[in-house]
Amino acid sequence: MAVQVNVPQVGESITAVTISNWLKKDGETVAMDEVIAELESDKATFELTAPVAGTLRIKKQQGESVAIGDLICEIEENGTSAKTQTGPENKVSRPENTAATYTAKPTGEVKEMKVPAVGESITEVTLSSWLKKDGDFVKLDEVIAEVESDKATFELPAEATGILRIVAKEKETLPIGGLICRIEITEGEPAANAATQTPAAAPSSGGGKTYAAGHPSPAAAKILAEKGIDTKDVKGSGPGGRITKDDAMKAQPAAPKTEKKTVQPAPSLAFERNERREKMTSLRKTIARRLVAVKNETAMLTTFNEVDMKPIMDLRARYKDKFKEKYGVGLGFMSFFTKAVCQALKEWPAVNARIDGDEIVYHDYCDISIAVSTPRGLVVPVIRNAESLTFHEIEAEIMRLAQRGREGKLSIEEMTGGTFSITNGGVFGSMLSTPIINPPQSAILGMHNIVERPVVKDGEIVVRPVMYVALSYDHRIIDGRESVSFLYRVKEMLEDPGRLILGV
Repeated sequence: MAVQVNVPQVGESITAVTISNWLKKDGETVAMDEVIAELESDKATFELTAPVAGTLRIKKQQGESVAIGDLICEIEENGTSAKTQTGPENKVSRPENTAATYTAKPTGEVKEMKVPAVGESITEVTLSSWLKKDGDFVKLDEVIAEVESDKATFELPAEATGILRIVAKEKETLPIGGLICRIEITEGEPAANAATQTPAAAPSSGGGKTYAAGHPSPAAAKILAEKGIDTKDVKGSGPGGRITKDDAMKAQPAAPKTEKKTVQPAPSLAFERNERREKMTSLRKTIARRLVAVKNETAMLTTFNEVDMKPIMDLRARYKDKFKEKYGVGLGFMSFFTKAVCQALKEWPAVNARIDGDEIVYHDYCDISIAVSTPRGLVVPVIRNAESLTFHEIEAEIMRLAQRGREGKLSIEEMTGGTFSITNGGVFGSMLSTPIINPPQSAILGMHNIVERPVVKDGEIVVRPVMYVALSYDHRIIDGRESVSFLYRVKEMLEDPGRLILGV
């Protein structure tokens, strides 16, 4: 008997994975619960284990993108091959040379496909592209479209086998639960469709391009869009020429072409005033709508202050070598700011709260969202219960999350649920900014660059390394007195690090 192994559900908003590595070869014997493959999405990497012991029969090759629920391999128990099974339970196996006997018979049933829930706080998606045409025959779990939100791109698999009837148009924005298409359910498949099927490994006659050729995976498409690179300028290394995430990460914008100019009898004195237009991506449009919504739906204000960073810089210079030798991590500014913020949040709980309808939800813990720069852009993973962590534990967690972010392995859980955010524009040279609140949070602290400035200390003008800090907050829940007092409390503890240790 052969046990079919399908791609498991690996995350709330993940609809497809890529087979990054087979750890066992086709025909090898595997033990129950043994790891046989590694699967990768655009957010995380997962291990695939064998549900039973037996002989492995690989159905999808390394590098292929496979939808959640699709068949990835089979495991033969007691040496029985799946190909010899003809019972009604084995619908995947079909005898060779009998393709013409399969015909699609309408059952009269119609499956309505609606926009699934793809993540916390996501209320709508944009239908970026249809991979099948209206009237096409589609199979269960076959990818028929791609949709995207402001956070990620997802593949949409067919929820039944039958004839596709498209309802939503490309580039149309739909709410969660909105109708996308209908599938007229059939038994079997069209004779012409079955007769023209060839083994997956066989090359297409005539050298015609497959759908995969030059087509990016959802993760690759997002990376290329962020880099401003056209997919036609990227050569895919995946199955059938599909552009993988690795191809997109390595891709570089093409150098501007230079054309040879012939010598003109009289040189033109006109200056070049060229313009170019690029259509805004659906992802960028969604981000724009959400940012405007935050500005429109919150009473956002920003208050500012300045911090003399010399005490912290002196402390770091004195102990950074011993700190790294003992804990194995560097002593950065972020742990000081995180500890100061947690202490201030305890004293001013409204800054750590959120609005839920007509109620205010207060948190007795501090889950601090930290903005991290990655090749794909800024991500905001969360340090859980930061108020109970030590300096080296905070630094270690920041380093771990930053590394996972750069590798594209952050999970949805690691990026949701924060109660307060810290963003550091200073690493890019920003002197001052008004950061935008990350809903449903009610406040965000902005750090900036450190610049030597003349300040008055004890009646004398001295040069000090100064950082401007900004607190953007929702005035509906946080009053001016609370916001100013909170930021001043953070300033107090940073200018006198002993307060952080003693909690005073």
